[in-house]
Amino acid sequence: MQKHHPANERIKRAYFIYLEEAHRMAVSSVDQVAAAIALFEKSTGYKDFKRFHIEQARKFKRQLNEQVNPKTGKPLAKATIHSRLMALKAFFKWLAGQPGYKSRINYPDADYFNSSANDERIAKAHREKPIPTMEQIRQALEAMPQETPIQRRDRAVFAFTPLSGMRDDAIASLSLRHIDLDKRTIFQDARQVRTKTRKTLVSMFFPVGGDYEKIVTEWIAELKQKHNFGPDDPLFPATKVGLGASGHFEALGLERRHWKGTGAIRKIFKTAFEDAGLPYYHPHSFRKTIAVLGEKTCRTPEEFKAWSQNLSHENVLTTFTSYGAVAAHRQAEILDQLRKVDKVDDDHPSPLDDETVQRALKQLLEK
Repeated sequence: MQKHHPANERIKRAYFIYLEEAHRMAVSSVDQVAAAIALFEKSTGYKDFKRFHIEQARKFKRQLNEQVNPKTGKPLAKATIHSRLMALKAFFKWLAGQPGYKSRINYPDADYFNSSANDERIAKAHREKPIPTMEQIRQALEAMPQETPIQRRDRAVFAFTPLSGMRDDAIASLSLRHIDLDKRTIFQDARQVRTKTRKTLVSMFFPVGGDYEKIVTEWIAELKQKHNFGPDDPLFPATKVGLGASGHFEALGLERRHWKGTGAIRKIFKTAFEDAGLPYYHPHSFRKTIAVLGEKTCRTPEEFKAWSQNLSHENVLTTFTSYGAVAAHRQAEILDQLRKVDKVDDDHPSPLDDETVQRALKQLLEK
């Protein structure tokens, strides 16, 4: 049975190069696009893209809606279906402008990959995800063991995450030279640090507590004094694995290399929360916890702007809309409190009158 078409493979390769070079898309994102196109090809029996017909798009949509997630046994999520369809839509829009395809595919044909309006709203709907409280983070941290170098490394990376507010992939790629303990700064140099969209920035430690800073400081001292680590060595070295005395593979200590990905960090977090009897919160959720802490801590628009920038957000509204949403339970508490407040009369206007709000928003957006 045919499992590829030579002409399709050539044009797909050109498209993937276009995405990486012209659209500056990450390799991981291109891989997701490639997977979506491969599914579509399979549904057509690997027909030449030049033989595209809108019925192929309609059939593909029906198949996606009928498909079951093998892990959960449930239908595919609307968001998953939507992302795959949008990948196909973008591909055929591009294909319609390529030599040899212009006369075969019309630009409007790609619109047949659109989800229904209702499904698109479901796919794009914001859903509140649970985030840990600072109290839960501290509880998990205090329960972590610290007898061995590996345990102290795990404890340090757990403490460093709220202290820095950084993404786990960036944390995994940090070296000792990127940390200035005297100034409490982190130089996120995109040449070595895997920052999002490869932005280079200098961030500061968040004021989450001196104990977090103490754990990280002691860990850095241990790396330098006991393990003879230098500036170019990793802040959180990978685990050295080899044959132990039992004849089985086991952890033998620390290795002078960075983690290649985020899997090890997520495993550390999962174990820490489980050992503390708490539900698992992934590392990225800590950024949202820090954003919520900023809302409670900052007193002026300028202070919140600085807090937002320290999360590497160029626009403060990103922190407000994507990270700082009021949790549903807190929303209910606030409204209950407001119901108990006496009605404000005209002689004593609310401090949050229209003029005050507009002035605060103007200051916030101009900073």
